[in-house]
Amino acid sequence: MGVVIAPAGMEKAVGLTTAAYMKDPTDPAWAQDAGMLEWRAFMAKYMPDADLTDANPVYGYTAARAMEQVLRQCGADAGRENIMRQAASLKDVEIATLLPGIKLNPSPTNYRPIRQMQLQRFNGKTYDRFGTLMSGEVS
Repeated sequence: MGVVIAPAGMEKAVGLTTAAYMKDPTDPAWAQDAGMLEWRAFMAKYMPDADLTDANPVYGYTAARAMEQVLRQCGADAGRENIMRQAASLKDVEIATLLPGIKLNPSPTNYRPIRQMQLQRFNGKTYDRFGTLMSGEVS
């Protein structure tokens, strides 16, 4: 929101429809959400001057939490081969900054960990999510 929509003009984006997999840091629905409170605490500690309306830090935090899970699964073997094996074997991993129901599920033949999204429409202030999670496979 802070990087694209606000500079272009909030009123010009009303009705914009998109798909998302992460929680929007500007959405009041996540104001008291445990995952977003954890993210905000992290930001306050390590990036206090960052723009909290920018979704990029949410993405970075989400990716770091996924990598943390991979490294935990690696145990004492942090070699490239094992890291790749563990990254490809994540199964139904939930990261608190992803939308509810979205889980990481890469495989040895498809490294894309996120295969679900939810449609959302901009109402002039925030996004309204609608419908059920959509899944798709890429060959």
